[in-house]
Amino acid sequence: QVQLVESGGGLVQAGGSLRLSCAASGRTDSIYSMAWFRRAPGNERERVCDITWGGTPTYYAGSVKGRFTISRDNAENTVYLRMNGLKLEDTAVYYCAARARVSMIYDNWGQGTQVTVSS
Repeated sequence: QVQLVESGGGLVQAGGSLRLSCAASGRTDSIYSMAWFRRAPGNERERVCDITWGGTPTYYAGSVKGRFTISRDNAENTVYLRMNGLKLEDTAVYYCAARARVSMIYDNWGQGTQVTVSS
């Protein structure tokens, strides 16, 4: 089992930046990849970006490409999401998720952190 704890959400003006963190603990040796998802009010959950446990980004949603950057600090077992040029439509609860090597899905989830972008 992998435990994930997100932090770094908050209120920011449109055009501003935030950096989210996701600290992984427990069976981190079982992780294949990690991802950030988000869910805005009234919307389905959306996968934002992925990164391999080795630190290679593998996916960005079109809506965030060029503005968001996912990265990993190997020493700290922490994955980051740097969000620049934030837009009103980026407002959502952001979740960190981990996929185990033996799994085809993201089945370890953090509690989520709220990001609110104001005009």
